[in-house]
Amino acid sequence: MSLLDAARAVRENAYVPYSNFKVGAAIRGKSGMVYVGCNVENVAYPEGTCAEAGAIAAMVAAGETELIEVCVIADSPHPVTPCGGCRQKLAEFGRGEVTVRLATVDGPETVMTISELLPGAFDQSHMERA
Repeated sequence: MSLLDAARAVRENAYVPYSNFKVGAAIRGKSGMVYVGCNVENVAYPEGTCAEAGAIAAMVAAGETELIEVCVIADSPHPVTPCGGCRQKLAEFGRGEVTVRLATVDGPETVMTISELLPGAFDQSHMERA
């Protein structure tokens, strides 16, 4: 199954009774394994979980800490980029050149890198003292 197919399939499991906006994400870990996540809303909005965060949590729970490819899909007219928090999470676990494929259920796609999504990302080097 391709990363897009995995994201498309998990998107169907999204729990979105408030927004009705389903998002699916699939990431490939360095091992080659694919991890998926979907958005999960909560009545205490916005205390839900984003699809990208869910996929990253699944990867970490499986013992991996590096992703090498990302795919996010939503039912929208244009590809949806990850929120700011998820951009930072992707930057935590993936290198800047990692490809992020953004897709819609009807076909339009955009491909970017993590560095393009989050230029000037905050990282561990910012906490080091000279």
